[in-house]
Amino acid sequence: MSAAAAPPAAANNAPAAPPQIQYRDIMAECQRLMQKIAELEVDRNEHMLVEETLKPLDPSRRAYRLVGEVLVERSVAEVLPSVTANKDNLNATIAALRQRLTIRQKEAADLKAKYNLG
Repeated sequence: MSAAAAPPAAANNAPAAPPQIQYRDIMAECQRLMQKIAELEVDRNEHMLVEETLKPLDPSRRAYRLVGEVLVERSVAEVLPSVTANKDNLNATIAALRQRLTIRQKEAADLKAKYNLG
């Protein structure tokens, strides 16, 4: 027989973490999610301001866009669709993170009620 048929790793048989540690970890994840949502909302608000500023302008007018650390000259017609698409992507990401946050908060509340944690 070969040594390739070794028993499964011990991590598969490890007991679950105590409820207090699970609760602490869930609450820490909730904090991280809330911080990320706030950061993305600031970015989204900036995109909205840029979009509102560019919409009434002549499409052939010169516009500057920061790509990475490089300032690129484009026309309003070239910049506006990408700003709108980025804003829409930020909205979708924020919605997904909020849904995940709601699920994790419910898990924390269930754990807190079940084990009388505080």
